[in-house]
Amino acid sequence: MPGPGPKATKLGHTLAKGLGIKVERPIAYRDEVTRGESVFSSDDTWIEEPPHTIDALVSLVPSGKDIFKYFISLFPFLQWIGHYNVQWLLGDLVAGITVGAVVVPQGMSYATLANLEPQFGLYSSFMGVIVYWFFATSKDITIGPVAVMSQLVGGIVTKAAKELPDVPGHVIASALSIIAGSIVLFIGFIRFGWIVDLISLASLSAYMTGSAINIAAGQVPTMLGQTQFNTRAPTYQVIVNILKHLPQTKIDAAMGLTALTMLYLIRIACSIGAKRFPRKQRVFFFISTLRTAFVILLYTMISWLVNRHRRSNPLFKILKTVPRGFQNAAVPEVNPPIIRSFINDLPATVIVMLMEHIAISKSFGRVNNYTIDPSQEMVAIGMTNVLGPFLGAYPATGSFSRTAIKSKAGVRTPLAGVITGIVVLLAIYALPPVFYYIPSASLSAVIIHAVGDLITPPNTVYQFWRVSPFEVLIFFVGVIVTVFSSIEDGIYSTISISAAMLLFRILRTKGSLLGRVKVHSVLGDHVIGQDHHQVIGPYGSITGLSNEQAARSVYLPLDHSDGSNPNVILETPYPGLFIYRFAEGFTYPNASHTLEHLVDYIFKNTRRTNLTTYDRPGDRPWNDPGPTRRQLKRVEVGTATLAEATGVDINKPTLKGIILDFSSVNYLDITSVQILIDVRNQLDRYASPNVVDWHIASVNNPWSKRALVSAGFGYPTDLQDNQIHHWKSIFSVADIGGRDSAAAQAEQEENAALGGRIVPGSSGKAGPALDIEEAGSSDSVEDDGKLKIPTRFKGITVHGLNRPLFHIDLTSAVQSAIANIEARNALDAEVRPDSITKESGKE
Repeated sequence: MPGPGPKATKLGHTLAKGLGIKVERPIAYRDEVTRGESVFSSDDTWIEEPPHTIDALVSLVPSGKDIFKYFISLFPFLQWIGHYNVQWLLGDLVAGITVGAVVVPQGMSYATLANLEPQFGLYSSFMGVIVYWFFATSKDITIGPVAVMSQLVGGIVTKAAKELPDVPGHVIASALSIIAGSIVLFIGFIRFGWIVDLISLASLSAYMTGSAINIAAGQVPTMLGQTQFNTRAPTYQVIVNILKHLPQTKIDAAMGLTALTMLYLIRIACSIGAKRFPRKQRVFFFISTLRTAFVILLYTMISWLVNRHRRSNPLFKILKTVPRGFQNAAVPEVNPPIIRSFINDLPATVIVMLMEHIAISKSFGRVNNYTIDPSQEMVAIGMTNVLGPFLGAYPATGSFSRTAIKSKAGVRTPLAGVITGIVVLLAIYALPPVFYYIPSASLSAVIIHAVGDLITPPNTVYQFWRVSPFEVLIFFVGVIVTVFSSIEDGIYSTISISAAMLLFRILRTKGSLLGRVKVHSVLGDHVIGQDHHQVIGPYGSITGLSNEQAARSVYLPLDHSDGSNPNVILETPYPGLFIYRFAEGFTYPNASHTLEHLVDYIFKNTRRTNLTTYDRPGDRPWNDPGPTRRQLKRVEVGTATLAEATGVDINKPTLKGIILDFSSVNYLDITSVQILIDVRNQLDRYASPNVVDWHIASVNNPWSKRALVSAGFGYPTDLQDNQIHHWKSIFSVADIGGRDSAAAQAEQEENAALGGRIVPGSSGKAGPALDIEEAGSSDSVEDDGKLKIPTRFKGITVHGLNRPLFHIDLTSAVQSAIANIEARNALDAEVRPDSITKESGKE
């Protein structure tokens, strides 16, 4: 990407000079390679340019095409509505009617859970399915009243009734829906849907399980006809009170317990029948799906037979009058007093609105082989909750049970929601007289039966334990807090603990010191070459071992912390050379701890290069007291060397170089770079008067390279001593042509035209090119005396020639580090032939 123009650069430098900013120009690194004294052509060298801030900012500005795509993405139905066909319509009709038969009784049940009249559940159900399909990226999800959200709204309505006794509950619920929906809609519009990824699966499971227990416990008193205590108290208190008031159980229990039993019996019978008669699976599925509607109709008929002559004094609690049509359609009332009444519960409302919906939509998208857009789903949720209150709806989100039914019913497109909306609309206008006799205990049984599926089964918890035991503790903490406090506290606790665990892991993470071992790829008992079709010979045989090309170097943690076989012997590539791999990024939270681990290991496994004392005791740092007078006296009289007197292990190598594996690092900040500079300075003093070369391998982000270059990394330390000619630059070269390539063919024709003469350094214009003769083709004259043109390959460098200490992988980094350490050792031997060290090694 081109950098800023000359005018912008000149203006920037002028402004920097006026502000007293010292602009450091890039180091003009030039060695044998960039001067053209190698096989690379100086005219075609590729110099890597750092990224520019202006380019990054410009890339953030959307183009006209991007803006157009954004607005089109707000209405996903435009992509498939033109392909709608009869087969899709049939699938949507079946699924829509099936879900409609379920959502009507569930909607009224959940409305009572929200401390609202039943019709508000129908309003929410209608608006959820009608609005959603315009913005949907999931064909399976069904938006409407759900148990957990209704429970949360019920608590908010109850609390607000104490502060605003003159404001009806449905007004509070509608205002809550608009405010929460607006927040979610805004998040969706700015495409921040990734925010839901901050909620872990353990937190979601704990929230679902704890909420299910909370809701089920709160519905048991209604199912048993108990009215002597508060059913919205903490779950454990509700359970205790249920047991204490069992003697006060009323006839409602007959309508509730039998309905609950029938719901489970039908489901179990259909499950068994589907296994025994596989061909009838779809029939059993629809019977199981419609069991809720069947049970409600059955008990409504029983209630009518019992209470038709005692409407004013029914034998058990019934739903009574449900208004026909949208009686509460109006502009919602939203004002500061109403907002203040639920402002503390707004975060929990938004979290609940998002957690279940996004988790369900992602899950069913994976099962049915399509991908949902979380940001667009937030737009759908937001629009539903913003528009719904105009017809009297309260907060709604995706329903797990109805989504599962819709998926199994064979839904084909989101348009099935319109069919469900028509069913709900018919119920709102045609069935209110029937709703009068619905037993409240039976509705409670429906709720208990529905939330039972939200409880995480023990086998799933066991699988969690096998993956991450600590997260299972988070799961149980969330469930316990929900049971003994509230759903909101359970949500906050699990999210907070998960975030704290993540932060702790980042803070205390440390990298690994790596060692090298040579390995072979073995198929059966035969060694595999570079080509997986190439079988070299039996492993361990002369044929196998003589093929060094089949062996490759791999780098594993020296302490085998990765679970590798501890019997594998790892070696340091070279005495005084260390390879360090970062574990989880390298930013300000973990930079200090990570590099402390590296420095401690280096100090334990090396010795200081310069053991001489300072001229005066006061010149020595306080934390490096040096040898005592007795030790110095032993050196003066010649009874011991300085190393022996000070107890230094002379067998330990001095520090020569460090290789940092940045494969897991995608971003560097100011703190991490500054700490890296401090450690470099610390180790330079430790290795003085020798130099420490810092090689960087596998840098994946150009901005990370820019940060490292600005800190002085990427260039040889020898630059400070004007010893450029002693540096050996080793670069990774990629082939751009082979025997059958166009490049090779063109070169063969050129060589033939030149009478077989090979032109050194010939290359393409893609970058610095290396001509490589094919093995076995060095002879230019064949047996018949004719001239043979050798086949050559062309290559280009992968990384820029101006960054010799940035390497594509660990192998090239190790090769470069060892070559230059040995070159420097050879130079020291020439300068000081009597001070040849014991440190030696080969690659």
